[in-house]
Amino acid sequence: MVDNKYTTYTNPLTDRYCSKDMSYIFSPQFKFSTWRKLWVALAEGEHDLGLNITEDQLNELRENIDNINFDEARKIEKEVRHDVMSHVKAFGLQCPKAKGIIHLGATSAYVGDNTDVIQMTEGLKLLRIKLANLINNLKKFSLKYKDIPTLGFTHFQAAQLTTVGKRACLWAQDLLLDLEDLNYRLDNMKLRGVKGTTGTQASFLSLFDGDHDKVKELDKIVCAKMGFESSYAVSGQTYTRKLDYQVISILSGIAQSMHKMTNDIRLLQHLKELEEPFEKNQIGSSAMAYKRNPMRSERISSLSKFIISESLSPAMVQSTQWLERTLDDSANKRLAIPQAFMAADAILDIGINVTDGMVVYENMINKHVNEELPFMATETILMEAVKRGGDRQELHEIIREYSMKAAYRVKHEGLDNNLISLIVEDDSFKMSKEEILSIMDPKNFTGRSSEQVDDFVKDVIDPALKDYEDELDKVDVDLRV
Repeated sequence: MVDNKYTTYTNPLTDRYCSKDMSYIFSPQFKFSTWRKLWVALAEGEHDLGLNITEDQLNELRENIDNINFDEARKIEKEVRHDVMSHVKAFGLQCPKAKGIIHLGATSAYVGDNTDVIQMTEGLKLLRIKLANLINNLKKFSLKYKDIPTLGFTHFQAAQLTTVGKRACLWAQDLLLDLEDLNYRLDNMKLRGVKGTTGTQASFLSLFDGDHDKVKELDKIVCAKMGFESSYAVSGQTYTRKLDYQVISILSGIAQSMHKMTNDIRLLQHLKELEEPFEKNQIGSSAMAYKRNPMRSERISSLSKFIISESLSPAMVQSTQWLERTLDDSANKRLAIPQAFMAADAILDIGINVTDGMVVYENMINKHVNEELPFMATETILMEAVKRGGDRQELHEIIREYSMKAAYRVKHEGLDNNLISLIVEDDSFKMSKEEILSIMDPKNFTGRSSEQVDDFVKDVIDPALKDYEDELDKVDVDLRV
């Protein structure tokens, strides 16, 4: 077999879907540079608190934070079968003066777990900016189309009118709830901190000759150096895996919102009322050249299903951890967490692209409205006729009979809806043709849809996006396929 890059499986999340920024956060370079930053922070804290660590040693460590000798680390790991110790030794090869104080007092989870928290935190920050941009796109779309009447649908059956812009507010509202959850989680992210082998800090207590205050201070120093306010007050060897579930649940929530939105877009594209962007040379079908498939929305739906399913993984891990720790979480976390983040990154990128270029076909929307509006207008016509002295029950029965005739004409004969013509010709309603037709303006049936859009934007969306004003309309989406 030929051995080249095309004979080995590659992850489509990195090859086809997610951004380079998100891929970098979960890359070996970011991961192991963060390990080294944590080792430097630990050594600096121990130095500040009086341990025999010199500035020369610290400088040697600092100079090699990003200069990772991957080949040496890989070679050592084959011998020692331990990923953290292989990198301790590889770091030591580059820092001969400091090799004796690298990882001093720490356990593997010190770098592994704290880095996991840092990666998830950085991933959430990147998703937050993209989520804000997506909501901003929907805001602009809602305001642009807030006055365009369209059929509302319940059970995918024609229902009372809404507006194109009002419907987009429903999508934005779900995503705003996701943004709230994401912000709460970011505001409450904590490191594992400096806790030792089983979380008791025994090794550090020994290093500092029983000085509890210095042990507690070391934990605070490391957290501050790594950009966190605090660590979990207690832990086993690892931070509680409940955090992984909480974080991935936020990604699942985003996926649920995106799946719902793009399902709606796919249905509306089927009705030819709305269409996602379609590029000049894009091919919709290999066989049917005329087709314009909603492939972006379908891709979002597909990846969203994957994210939602991934939220089960950390739930299983958290529920089956043993006492202070067990290692059956490791392989699982390596797969579930990075892939959920990369998929979430992808659906937001694609969503920004879709919402930035959605096409609305007002004539087709009007056609569908006019096909159903006669049925919806009958209640208003009935009330007006009663005001003029008509008998409600008699008029209701007349409208019911005419509605049945019109429906038969539409469904069985394929003709237009003539319900209003039947009512106009019936003197029982005591209304002129002009009076009846004036009722038929679709805007009479959208309620407060337009006003709701204005209020929602002013009272809800704008305050939620205020902190991200400098980041809006700056996300560069590169859809590779």
